[in-house]
Amino acid sequence: MPAYDESYELKAPVTSTSNEEVETSSYDNSLDEKKNVVDVAAQHMHDVEVIVDRMREAGDMDDILAEGGADFFADKVQSISQKEAIEILQYSYDYHVTDINFPAGTLSRIKHLLKGEEAYGKGPVFYDLDLRLEAALMKHHSPYPEVRSVCSPTDDPTIPVETFRAYVIGIFWVAVGGFINQLIYFRQPHFTLTSQVIQLLLLPCGQFAAKVLPHRKFRIWRWSFDLNPGPWTFKEQMFATIITNVGAQNSVWGQYAPVIREKIFYNQTWATYDFTVLINIICQFFGFGMAGVLRRWCVYPSKAVWPTMLPTLQLNRTLLTPETKRTINGWKISKYRLFNILLAFSFVYFFIPDFLFTALSTFNWMTWIAPHNKNLAFVTGSKIGTGFNPIASFDWSVLNYASPMVVPFFTYANRYAGMVVAAIVLLILYYTNFKYTAYMPPNTSDIFDRYGEDYNLTRVLNNDGLFDLEQYKDYSPPYVTAGYYMYLCASFAIYTLAFVYILLNEWRTFKDAIVGLYNGLRNRKVSTYAQYKDSLSVMMREYQEVPDWWFLIILAVSFVVACVVMKCYPTTMPVWATVVIIIVAIVITVPVMLLYSYTGFFMSTNMLGTIIGGYMVPGNGVACVFTRALGFCVEDQAETYVGDQKLAHYAKLPPRAVFRGQFIGTVVQIFVTAGAMELAHTVENFCSWNQGAKFTCAWSHSIYSGSLLFGVIGPDRTLDTLYPMIKWCFLIGALMAIPLYFARERYPKYLRSFHPVLFLGGFTLFGSTYNLSYYTPGLYLSIIMMFYVRRRYLAWWSKYNYIITSGFTAGTAFSGILIFLALQYKPKTLKWWGTMVQNAGVDGKGVATLKIIPEDVGYFGVPTGTWS
Repeated sequence: MPAYDESYELKAPVTSTSNEEVETSSYDNSLDEKKNVVDVAAQHMHDVEVIVDRMREAGDMDDILAEGGADFFADKVQSISQKEAIEILQYSYDYHVTDINFPAGTLSRIKHLLKGEEAYGKGPVFYDLDLRLEAALMKHHSPYPEVRSVCSPTDDPTIPVETFRAYVIGIFWVAVGGFINQLIYFRQPHFTLTSQVIQLLLLPCGQFAAKVLPHRKFRIWRWSFDLNPGPWTFKEQMFATIITNVGAQNSVWGQYAPVIREKIFYNQTWATYDFTVLINIICQFFGFGMAGVLRRWCVYPSKAVWPTMLPTLQLNRTLLTPETKRTINGWKISKYRLFNILLAFSFVYFFIPDFLFTALSTFNWMTWIAPHNKNLAFVTGSKIGTGFNPIASFDWSVLNYASPMVVPFFTYANRYAGMVVAAIVLLILYYTNFKYTAYMPPNTSDIFDRYGEDYNLTRVLNNDGLFDLEQYKDYSPPYVTAGYYMYLCASFAIYTLAFVYILLNEWRTFKDAIVGLYNGLRNRKVSTYAQYKDSLSVMMREYQEVPDWWFLIILAVSFVVACVVMKCYPTTMPVWATVVIIIVAIVITVPVMLLYSYTGFFMSTNMLGTIIGGYMVPGNGVACVFTRALGFCVEDQAETYVGDQKLAHYAKLPPRAVFRGQFIGTVVQIFVTAGAMELAHTVENFCSWNQGAKFTCAWSHSIYSGSLLFGVIGPDRTLDTLYPMIKWCFLIGALMAIPLYFARERYPKYLRSFHPVLFLGGFTLFGSTYNLSYYTPGLYLSIIMMFYVRRRYLAWWSKYNYIITSGFTAGTAFSGILIFLALQYKPKTLKWWGTMVQNAGVDGKGVATLKIIPEDVGYFGVPTGTWS
């Protein structure tokens, strides 16, 4: 919340989109006289203890109270007048009434307080105390319990942050983490060295450095640094985490590199290490530059909660902040001890589903009942089916695939509801043989020819690698499966739906951010934080900001490098097409990042780059891959950088230190991930569906299919002749957004928890080998932890939720890396029923179809000669 503006006028009724008016108590001069009496009475009632109890009820953690939070808020409560408290709460109510992240209980409590002392019914002392306490929490802390549980309401600017040892440790783990994450990314399901895992590795390194490094200062020109400024601090830990979180990611280009280079795809052998480094520079620094522009939309506003960042903050506090010993709902165990127990358990356990008993990971047990029953496989299968399976996995990497204990419950529930509807639609399309889908497996991203085989790209290309119409006429049109068809329709509809819907919902945020960016460029002395009056932004005024022009220079340089690389290498990508796709990507990135920062749902727009590339460079699949990559890298890398800037905002790290750390970490990552890609290309059967260590490159197959449809064959032939409905989805999405927005405005009570973009996003989760099997197990966790426990046992949830998910994730990641290096890189076979049963039937083989191609004809689809 851009906390309340002192110029905001007190209104009589609370604004409510449900047309339900709430009368506020009238304010008169006698309130100031009453305040002194009330204050004295409250002090006799031990108001500090009352404040502590009230804070716990509101969801704050004991850790915050132990850091002086009780005294801090007691002081703030006493400093707020009743008039100011009413103004703050009314502004908060107006601002958050349609905010799905804002707790309904808190909103109701504010509404009740604004009705006045008599309606509150607890007497003048408790009314006054509760009124001012609630206002203090709104003004001097985050309005969201999950943020308050991991973020301190105070800051100490003297704590060391940007130290020599933090840089050395961060850069080392960038190299290690970037290499591992890039290599493992091609695996399905893949796991990563997440922020939580990296923090565990950073801590002993930092503490070791604090013990062994000498206490000496060095000076280089104008800069001086201390090798060992004292004990390893939580701000150093977070600073090093941000360096590694940016640098230890897999490269965006990593998912496109196999499509360009591997023989089973486009086989462009010229795309070697030097080209990979250059394209990495373009992708990484485009995102870096955009992150600076996006700060006013996705970092400073408190509505931008960034739920995916909160576990990292929680773990940092657990590792380095003293914890009060207190029983919560019968639990006495410390967070650190619980984390270690869960880490050890999951480390050992993961050997079972990942190597010893792999059927527990792909637990398609319903298909075992009748392994050769195609209909059973199509409905319940985990590989080619829709995945209607109530118990789909015992593998944490599957249970945690969509972060069910991190993203808000409404996000997970909306997406899952969309998936269920999508699965039903998929089956209807398939069993009605819509567009000949019954002649192919129901849910895969592979493209087929009219003979039921994988589409042979070489049969429609000339010697220059471009589309040949005559060969195309003699061969076959491309056919997509029911799942991929639905994915394409939903992907195109969601782009326009999201853009229009989010623009309507957040037009004030858009306007304020654009005005702020303009003022910042016009007057460099104007503080960015001055526009925001929430407690975090007020505290961040202690630090020097990063000027907007720094980020704009990075954007400009990245743009020039992109044009040069596309021209100098045989990419077949025109410079003008590079300019167009980058501009489109920049425009669409803003609503995408707003959605992600509010809900934790990342809406990929890479298919948009595919179809635009198909129109700009027709008949050229390679160029289409590059338009898709350049379009996607802007939003994907912006998400990484701007998310870590929000993390730094929560942790109160100096912005310029974060800028330098992100920049250096990115440079190291560029070269490391390029090396990891070179190693990946040496893996036997790399990217084939039957690769022994599961290096199937699932997403690369989807990219290849899209480039074949819209790049080689072209959007005209694909959308006009074969699948005309897909192109209308752009218009349908935009038109749907308007009535959905006004319906939510008119009926907020019934539609408050429904988000159409998230719901439609559930449709986009099909179209490859992913289906309900990867999301149903997480639904149970989301219902238990994010819905039931969070509502009924908020204090327990605040203390343990993120620790539980971090512990399981860390143990699984460490175990997975060990299994890969020791047993899977050069595969060690373990064959018994528990490792073979999931692949033994129709679902496991993944090639079954509902209909068989007629022998007398020898093909399916449109009549010969009608597809050109």
